[in-house]
Amino acid sequence: MASDHTSDSAIVLPAGMHVFERGWLSSNNILLIDDDSAALVDSGYLTHAEQTLALLQATLDGRSLTTLINTHLHSDHCGGNALLQRTYGCRTLIPQADAAAVGVWDEQALTYQATGQQCERFAYDACIAPGDTLTMARLEWQVMAAPGHDPHSMMLYCASEAILISADALWEHGFGVIFPELEGESGFAEQAAVLQLISDLSPRLVIPGHGAPFTGLAAALDRARSRLDYLMADGSRNARNALKVLIAFLLLDRQKFSLQQVASHVRGSRLMAAAARQLATPVDLLIMQLAAELVSAGVARMDGEFLLNAR
Repeated sequence: MASDHTSDSAIVLPAGMHVFERGWLSSNNILLIDDDSAALVDSGYLTHAEQTLALLQATLDGRSLTTLINTHLHSDHCGGNALLQRTYGCRTLIPQADAAAVGVWDEQALTYQATGQQCERFAYDACIAPGDTLTMARLEWQVMAAPGHDPHSMMLYCASEAILISADALWEHGFGVIFPELEGESGFAEQAAVLQLISDLSPRLVIPGHGAPFTGLAAALDRARSRLDYLMADGSRNARNALKVLIAFLLLDRQKFSLQQVASHVRGSRLMAAAARQLATPVDLLIMQLAAELVSAGVARMDGEFLLNAR
């Protein structure tokens, strides 16, 4: 895992705002502090929860975390929620559309069983929805819908500073997997609309869910649109990419799998199985192909029948 660090030295941020750029198993965390409160946007993955807490404690310097906000509830964005709630008793805000699933802890609806990923059960206190306004670090942040990668995902935009917390709707080099398309739901059109919204906002600074904050908006949008056009031209490309991303995530989490174990995960995880069906290739053969592609990309290495994390 890449070393976790703050990006404040590379990008000029408003007073009280800190970005913890995380390795790929965890999302970035954004901490916003003023005299009376401290709010965190996204909490990383479960197995990195102690690291998330340590980063917070070092920056809060004895203060308490008062508010925790999730842009969406994929496991890499909310896996630290439970530990932070136990530590700070922080008020937790989640996207409104996920409230029912969190209330009964439906791990299929929340995608944890569907992807084979882990997330400790957490509670919520209130919801965020498009049109809401949050005040953090003395700045007003508008809540905006960002479907595409996830139907319920949100972005946060500060007009006075022209800063966008984009989650997985836009990275400097792409965006998150378009998961709805794996199960026959619309996602490409929504992603295109979100990219247009970001273009219309024209933020001076984008803080993505993964990777460093960046200022080259036009170039990032060009890359994202080119990537989206490529995926839309052949839906199997999105499915293949999704499977490789999900397998790579499992390797980052658990370090080592036999090809048979990988195949079992693909068959037993709803979203992985849906992606495999789109590719119309026997699962065992498909896993061999994907393993070779991950090795070629430097993400994994083979040791006999085992696929090992190489990052």
